Amino acid sequence: MSCYFRHMKDIIKEAEITVTPGNRKQIDEVFHKIAGVTYKDCPAAWRRLKRDLSGDEQKRRQLVQKLQAAVGSNKGS
Repeated sequence: MSCYFRHMKDIIKEAEITVTPGNRKQIDEVFHKIAGVTYKDCPAAWRRLKRDLSGDEQKRRQLVQKLQAAVGSNKGS
């Protein structure tokens, strides 16, 4: 699976999403889509996400919102 996933734990937690074997690929696909990178190009997705998130709290909030909208929240699960 994606080489950068472990670096996104805080984003996933903030989005209140529980990663499971059943939704891991979906989350990975969403990260690629948000990054504007072809699916399965993990190094390019990570470079883009890392660049976009470095020190930009507004972009971080937007990423969390997009992730929640695309995957949903497991709040209360």
